[in-house]
Amino acid sequence: MSVHRGSAALAALALAAAAAAVATAAAPPGFRYGVAAGEMTSRSARLWTRAPRAGAVLLTVAVADGSSARARAFVVRATAARDLTVQRTVAGLRPGTVYRYRFSQRDRASPIGFFRTAPAPGASATVRFAITGDADATPGPNGKPGFNGFETYRAMARAHNDFNINFGDTIYSDSEIGGAPIARTVARKRAKYLLGLALAPLRQLRASAGLYSGWDDHEFVNDFSRAEHGTAIYRAGARAFLEYTPASYTARTGLYRSFRWGRNLELFFLDGRSFRSAKATAVCGGDIAPTAPTAVRQAFATLAPTLARPVPQACLDSLASPQRTLLGAAQLDAFTKALRASTATFKVVVNPEPLMQLYALPYDRWEGYAADRARVLDALQAVRNVVVLTTDTHAHLVGEIRRETFGPQGPQGTGIWEVVTGPVATNTYAKEIDSFLGAPGFGAVVTGAFFKPAPPRGLGLLCAQTDQYGYAQVTVTRATLTVQPRTASGGVVVDASGGRCAPLVVRAS
Repeated sequence: MSVHRGSAALAALALAAAAAAVATAAAPPGFRYGVAAGEMTSRSARLWTRAPRAGAVLLTVAVADGSSARARAFVVRATAARDLTVQRTVAGLRPGTVYRYRFSQRDRASPIGFFRTAPAPGASATVRFAITGDADATPGPNGKPGFNGFETYRAMARAHNDFNINFGDTIYSDSEIGGAPIARTVARKRAKYLLGLALAPLRQLRASAGLYSGWDDHEFVNDFSRAEHGTAIYRAGARAFLEYTPASYTARTGLYRSFRWGRNLELFFLDGRSFRSAKATAVCGGDIAPTAPTAVRQAFATLAPTLARPVPQACLDSLASPQRTLLGAAQLDAFTKALRASTATFKVVVNPEPLMQLYALPYDRWEGYAADRARVLDALQAVRNVVVLTTDTHAHLVGEIRRETFGPQGPQGTGIWEVVTGPVATNTYAKEIDSFLGAPGFGAVVTGAFFKPAPPRGLGLLCAQTDQYGYAQVTVTRATLTVQPRTASGGVVVDASGGRCAPLVVRAS
């Protein structure tokens, strides 16, 4: 339980603790998993750390520019029941202001963290942020992280953004690294978070700026739904995530929430796991592209012979069923009402799975929940200046969200753009297609031959790179929203055609 003292005596204690930390620099390091800030509003932020031991922990927060404003101090308590993690929401902050914060316990002090509060709702401020997801720190046989060292996070931290977004698959409970046991219990999931936080780039990202976070399936288990995998693993995944991530949750709407960043931007974070129906994979027999038109299926049948088979009607009926949902009724209602009420120039929907039609392996995406997808598209088209930012697919894709791409009337667009980005560290989409079909190189063929060409030959994406790590860099002004796909080193992504992915620029209407 957190206790706010707010007294001169506690402020003195904070200064004494800081002095003690300097005086005992040779002491064993504490707070080895760093600090984090999340859920930033114009007046508040939620601060996190993992203490070295159980007991009282002191948190100090101050304006970062060294102004005369008095530092504020709070006491929080680390317990074994929460794996020594502590969180405190600090309110009464100034809008549009950078703060620094630090935790201390006895003779040990955490690294200093920084966050910026959102501008006041009426302030016309330029906002810069980056987004990525899908990070597996599981070690390989050599004891090192099996995919990479989270370099993407380091590049994001170096961009000096107002905030960043780490959205979905922040751990891999069921890593694809050979021999790694599945983390089904709270204890094993906690260990997965510690694996990631043991890597310096993630700690650097979390300390450098505020970080909005969300979950997807691998915080639980692959392609998770409660209908298929049960409540026990949901509770274990939710508990571990909420211990290690400064995020807010309700039983009614899960991790859905929205945040306003001045006059120009409002963010809407969707929860795609808490309320979804079971997938239709079984009734479809695992068909790689059940919703693709016959002509498209036949065109790729030489590479994937199963595409020559007809799709059972029961499969198509299940995919289209209005009784199946991805968001659940309460979350969909809360989201659509907030979206319609927003007065921000740009509305950015941070989305757990692609809304655009990709056809290949649709079961876990919005395409596998066609009725709910149609409901969301209705809501998005009812407002102006919506952009969708998505992780999960392990690829860089930029394209218009269409209601239908290969229908008899031709493409039916919505005018809404989606940018898919990531991953940080896991198998890329191209490699996943290769593995699914047992055909090395097929993922690259799909990217070049299907994602880039315009309909009716392909999807006509502006950018398609399915075999590269990275993130998306976003800048929002009063007139434009610009998204640039970037690599793990911060460079511009090169797509399947061999050219650099141009930035997506959406102009306010």
